[in-house]
Amino acid sequence: MTLFYAFLFVVVVLIFIILTGLCSASEAAVLAASRVRLYHLSKKGNTRASIVLNIQSHIGGFISTIILLNTWFNTLVTALSTAILTYLFGPMGAVYAAIGMGALITVYGEVLPKMYVYTSPDRMALAFAPFFRPLLLLMTPLTKTINFLAQESLHLVGINIKNGATESASAEELLGAIELHAGTSREAEYERSMLRSILDLTAVEVTDIMKHRNTMFMIDIDLPNQEIVEQALKAPYTRIPLWQENPENIVGVLHTKDLFRAMQTHQGDIPKLKITKIASPPWFIPETTTLFSQLAAFRERREHFALVIDEYGDLQGMLTLEDILEEIVGEIVDEHDVEIPGVRITPDGRYIIEGMVTIRDLNRQFKWDLPDEHAATVAGIILHETREIPEVGQSFMIHGFRMDIVRRHRHQITLVRLTPPQPPQETGSSSKGHVSRS
Repeated sequence: MTLFYAFLFVVVVLIFIILTGLCSASEAAVLAASRVRLYHLSKKGNTRASIVLNIQSHIGGFISTIILLNTWFNTLVTALSTAILTYLFGPMGAVYAAIGMGALITVYGEVLPKMYVYTSPDRMALAFAPFFRPLLLLMTPLTKTINFLAQESLHLVGINIKNGATESASAEELLGAIELHAGTSREAEYERSMLRSILDLTAVEVTDIMKHRNTMFMIDIDLPNQEIVEQALKAPYTRIPLWQENPENIVGVLHTKDLFRAMQTHQGDIPKLKITKIASPPWFIPETTTLFSQLAAFRERREHFALVIDEYGDLQGMLTLEDILEEIVGEIVDEHDVEIPGVRITPDGRYIIEGMVTIRDLNRQFKWDLPDEHAATVAGIILHETREIPEVGQSFMIHGFRMDIVRRHRHQITLVRLTPPQPPQETGSSSKGHVSRS
C-alpha cells in the first residue's frame, strides 16, 4: 500500500509539473511568435494563426489566465509534496519539499519549456492554438474578477493603468525590429536603411528634400519660342517651370514631350508654337506637407512634379516623385542626370561641401548625427546655430563639427569646409551642441 501511494504521489507531481511546463511554454510561444508571419498565415486562411493573433491583440487576459493556472499548479504540487514528505520525514519534510519542488518547477516547469519554445515560437504557438479558446472562455470570469481587484488596489494608491501601446511606442517597436534585421553585410544595411526611410516618410516634410528655388532650372516664358526650345533641349529635365516677370511667378510647367509633340504638329515651325497652351498649370503644395502625404497625392493625381510654397504663397522650391523615391532607395542617377559634386573629400579627411547640400543626405551617407530639426542644409545649420551671416574665413564648432566658411555669394553661404569630430579617445572631450568661433 505504501508503494502504491508513493507511486501515486510521483505521478501526481509529474502531472502538475507537466501542466506548469505547458503553461510556461504557451505563454512564451504567444509572446515570441511573429505577428507578421502570423498575419500572412491568417490572410491565407489559417484559423490557428487568427486565434494567436487575436490573443496577442488582447494579451492581458491571456497572461492573467496563464499566471493564475501556473500559480495554482505550483501551489498544489508544493502543498501536496509538503504534506507527503512531512508525513514521511517529520518537520524536515517541509524543507525537502521546498527545495525539491523548487528545483523541479524551475528546471522542468519554467526554464526547459521556454528554452524549447524559443527555438520555434511560431510553430509552438500554432500547435497550442486549439486549446487557447476554450481555456480563455472557461477562465475569463475569474481572470476579470482578479484584474478588477488588482486595478482597484492600484487606484487606492493613485496608480492608473493605461492599456495599449501608444503610436510612438509602436513606431519604436518597428524601428527596433528593423535594427534587428539579420545580417551585417552591405546588402543587409541597405535594406535596413530603406525600411527606416519608409518609416520616416510620415515625419519628414517636403522642404527637407526639395530642390531650392535658387537651384531650380526655369525658363522665362516671354523669351522667343526659338530660345525656349533651345533651352528645353539643353536642359537635363523633362518638366521645366516657366516664369513670367520674375522667377518666383511660376505660370506653367513645360513637359518636353508635349513640346516635341506640338513641334511635330506644326511641322517644325517653332514661331507658331503657343507655349502657354502647351504648358500645364503649376501644382503648388504647402511646405509643411509630409513625404507620405505627398507620395499619396502624386499617386492620386498621377503627376510627378510639384512646386513648394510657404504660408505667404512665396515659392520655396520644387519636388518630384523621384526625389521621394530617392529618399527611400537612395540616389537614382540616369544617363540624363547632371552630377554636380556637392561633396568632395580632401586627402586630409576634410569635406568640401556646397551650402545647399542637405543634412539628411550627409547623415545617411557618412553616419553623422547633425540635427536637422531646425535647418535642412549645411548653410542653414550654420545660420541657425550662429545667429549671424558669417564672413569668408570664419570658423565655427557646431555640434562637434568644425565648419569653415570657404565661399559666400551675397548673403548666401555657398561652400563650406567641414571637419568631422575625432574619436573620443583622440580628443578627450566633445563639443556637441556647442558653437564656438575662431
